Amino acid sequence: MNNLLFVFLGGGLGSIARYGISEMVKSNFKTAFPVATLCSNVISCLILALTVGIFSYKTGSNSALKLLIVVGFCGGFSTFSSFSYETVELMRTGNTLIAIANIVISVTVCIGLIYFLSKQSL
Repeated sequence: MNNLLFVFLGGGLGSIARYGISEMVKSNFKTAFPVATLCSNVISCLILALTVGIFSYKTGSNSALKLLIVVGFCGGFSTFSSFSYETVELMRTGNTLIAIANIVISVTVCIGLIYFLSKQSL
């Protein structure tokens, strides 16, 4: 039951952080490119990779803290559904090159971060 509470708390904090990033980007960037989603996903992957890397070095690591950060916070903060929806909308509105750029940048950067920062645990 405690594990569910940690995931719940982390997810709520991640969702609030995601909303904050979205509002900040909306007020500072006027572009068709989905900057807010990219920022949330990249930051989430960075946090996840660093957390996994740190926990892989510690043998007696706190699994509740890992659940709070990796499953809860990163799960609530990152957003594959928004990434997918925004990419499809870019295609539907004729912004195919921006959609392709979004796919390439998002996948390359996010997977690259996870790979290079957590490679000790892979």
